[in-house]
Amino acid sequence: MRTSQIIAAPQADLAAVKVKQQGTWASGDYAVVGTTLQIVGETLCEALDLRAGQRVLDVAAGNGNATLAAARRWCQVVSTDYVPALLDRGRERAVAERLEVEFRQADAEALPFADCAFDVVVSTFGVMFTPNQEQAAAELLRVCRPGGKIGLANWTPDGFIGQLFSTIGKHLPPPPGVASPALWGTTAHIETMFGGHATAIKINKRAFVFRYASAQHWLEVFRGYYGPLLKTFAALDRDAATALERDVIELVGQFNRSGDESMVVPSDYLEIVITRL
Repeated sequence: MRTSQIIAAPQADLAAVKVKQQGTWASGDYAVVGTTLQIVGETLCEALDLRAGQRVLDVAAGNGNATLAAARRWCQVVSTDYVPALLDRGRERAVAERLEVEFRQADAEALPFADCAFDVVVSTFGVMFTPNQEQAAAELLRVCRPGGKIGLANWTPDGFIGQLFSTIGKHLPPPPGVASPALWGTTAHIETMFGGHATAIKINKRAFVFRYASAQHWLEVFRGYYGPLLKTFAALDRDAATALERDVIELVGQFNRSGDESMVVPSDYLEIVITRL
């Protein structure tokens, strides 16, 4: 008699993954990169058709791009992240622009707010990196009032940043059992997580354009300030780091449309507006 054995996929220790991720995003200085992405927050707030006075929560806000965009539209904004240093950067920007914003340290998977507390919940390139994706999605839905909106900007798997993470993963594989953040950049995954709790989901593919003096200039900035790339290079020996650098520069070349020595690289992302049931 033939028998078969089913080998279960390894279960990730999501709590340990989260701690490691928090250290990754706290390394370097994401605000140096984040501030260049401001236009995404502005565009998302327009897609959400924000109204003055609305209660807005920015989840995994980083240095506050969507936060500031909503505050400029006279919304009542709470900006959250689990990295205190990034909240400090957002706070500095808000003070400089004389914008009233409340900043609170918070975990996207366990938001410290009451059910239905906000009219609008947003996240730009933030909540997509949570290790427990279903829990994070459930929290976004929980704190958004019925009829309210959830606005997301998520990198796609095939775009430049999605491919950057794929390239990084070839040199330093992610923990087994952890779903890819790039799933948040697919229509099917968004509909799976939110479709049963929404009256409408509008998804537009957009592109953010990275503009740097050269591919090497971009790499220097990202290697020095962007936590995931900084930590990856730090974990590799010299030969492996050289190989990663070569692959990353080659990736930039595949996407670069500058026609000269500068870097002009579009990176696709999904702009998502969910109307909560």
